[in-house]
Amino acid sequence: MGGRRSKSKATSRKSEESVVDNAKPFYLLRLFVTGLTPRSLEAIENVRNLCEQHLKGRHRLEVIDIYQLPKAAGEDQIVAVPTLVKKLPLPLRRFVGDMTNKDKILAGLDIRIDEKQIEE
Repeated sequence: MGGRRSKSKATSRKSEESVVDNAKPFYLLRLFVTGLTPRSLEAIENVRNLCEQHLKGRHRLEVIDIYQLPKAAGEDQIVAVPTLVKKLPLPLRRFVGDMTNKDKILAGLDIRIDEKQIEE
C-alpha cells in the first residue's frame, strides 16, 4: 500500500505541474516583412530572440513576406512593415517598426518579467 501512495503523489505532482504549464497562454504571432531587407532581417531576429527568451515552447511565429503573400497583408489590414500581429491570446495587438523596443513589445504582449530575468 505504501508504494501506491508514492505513485499517487508522483502522479498528483505531474498533474499540478501540467496545470501550471497550461496556465501560461499560447501565443500566435505573425510578423509581416518586405523581403530580406536589413530592416526586415533585424525585425525577424529581434522577434525570434524575444520569443526564445520569454515564450519558449508556447508560441508560434509566422514570418510573412508581403511580396510573396500580399493577400495575407490585406487580410490582416497591414499598412506598414515590419508589423508584428499578436493573434492569440486575445485581444489582437499590432506593433510597427524594427522591433527593437523590447520593453514596449513585452508590455503589449502582457508578458511580465521578474528581476531575475532582467539580470540575465
